[in-house]
Amino acid sequence: MSAPGKTPRPMWWLLATVLVVELMDLLDSTIVNVAGPSLEQSLKASPVGLQWVIGGYALTLGAGLVLGGRLGDRYGRRPMFLAGLVGFTLASLLCAIAPGIGLLITFRLVQGVAGAMMLPQGLGLLRDNLAPRDLTKALAVFGPVLGLGGVLGPVLGGALVDWDLFGLGWRLVFLVNVPIGLAALALAWRLVPSGGRTRALRVDIAGAVLVAAASALLVLPLNQGQSSGWPLWTWLSLSAAAIGYVAFALWQRRAVRRDRAPLVTPSLFGKSAFTVGLVAVALFFGGLIGTQLVLTFFLQLGQGFTAGQAGLGNLPVALGTAVGGGISGGLLAAKLGRRVLQAGAVVQFAGIAWLWFALADTSGFTIWRIVPGSVLAGIGAGIVIAAVFNTVLGAVADDEVGSASGVLSAVQSLGGSVGVAVFSTVFFAGALTGQATDSFREALVVQAIVIGLFLLISPLFPRRARPDEAEIAATPVPVP
Repeated sequence: MSAPGKTPRPMWWLLATVLVVELMDLLDSTIVNVAGPSLEQSLKASPVGLQWVIGGYALTLGAGLVLGGRLGDRYGRRPMFLAGLVGFTLASLLCAIAPGIGLLITFRLVQGVAGAMMLPQGLGLLRDNLAPRDLTKALAVFGPVLGLGGVLGPVLGGALVDWDLFGLGWRLVFLVNVPIGLAALALAWRLVPSGGRTRALRVDIAGAVLVAAASALLVLPLNQGQSSGWPLWTWLSLSAAAIGYVAFALWQRRAVRRDRAPLVTPSLFGKSAFTVGLVAVALFFGGLIGTQLVLTFFLQLGQGFTAGQAGLGNLPVALGTAVGGGISGGLLAAKLGRRVLQAGAVVQFAGIAWLWFALADTSGFTIWRIVPGSVLAGIGAGIVIAAVFNTVLGAVADDEVGSASGVLSAVQSLGGSVGVAVFSTVFFAGALTGQATDSFREALVVQAIVIGLFLLISPLFPRRARPDEAEIAATPVPVP
């Protein structure tokens, strides 16, 4: 036993292991963005193929996150963590050696499933094995470390593609996960303790299938619609997706009536402020991730930047996000409640407007032309990111926080997948005819509309965020 108030040293190694795994996921979500043009040349990937490679991971990750958490409760966090880590590492290797775009997309979808099984266990392991005071210290490390991962992802991805070691090119962005995953697996095997499990818990597989099917029906037409000319099946698919989500909510209510454990606490769907918050999270992260992606495409396809240069071109946004997050988390969120979200959205809108005007004429373009707007948009985004989850969670009761956090994380990831589909479609509609700058400005207009919708519904958010003492329970799985 350790002395009172002290956490055994192996527990801090456990924190390091969890952070490595979280960083591996975050890097894998952002590192691929700069590899798009290289994939296009190597595998003759179409724009639709690129959308699936980048957004497919977020789709299966988001659709499986809540189920992954439930499986950890049922079978134990250690076995699910190890199984997910093995699956993620193996899928990364398969992505790296994929001979064609079809198999690469398949392996990316598998990678997302493995991530969904692995990621929910990390924070659960820390909550189960650290004393409350030490857990608070551990969670304080997450923000800066994951923020650093957001900065390093595009930079590292671009450097690896430009490096082109042994002629591997884009394959390196997946291959880098293999040694990291093996090292994390060795640490996890020794350090992750066996936790409790609830053998009597029945996992709602039918609910998980409904969510996955509805999510696929939503993203499929958004990815394929533009290239197919938006035929009837795309609209039928979108309608079926809406029906699927409604069916999922009704199924959860049925589970409660039969005294079974639902995948998601159904009372959440009866809280209008929380439901509006879900829409806001989907809008915000869809717009943020979609805009960052088309910025990378614009720099590479429109301005001839290398992958490494495009990765560095993302730094102003990432650094601005870190600054905004520090301001919001430390000074504004607790005092202003939902008003901090509105302030952040306004700042982000100003940055997007700056970019739009700065690109009216791209003659003699240099990266410095977009740095001020990128930094400003990043600061606004960081202000929102630091406060949005706890603000939305202000609408739920204490016993609903865990379920609500899982839903928010899933919606965040699914929103990102939709954002990739929508913004890529807008960009490639003109970029394929040599109008990359105009297409990027059109994507900025779409982002301005998304921010406007976010502001329009913001008065319906909860007035106050959850109190600080609820932060540990409310900490969501970090998903880019």
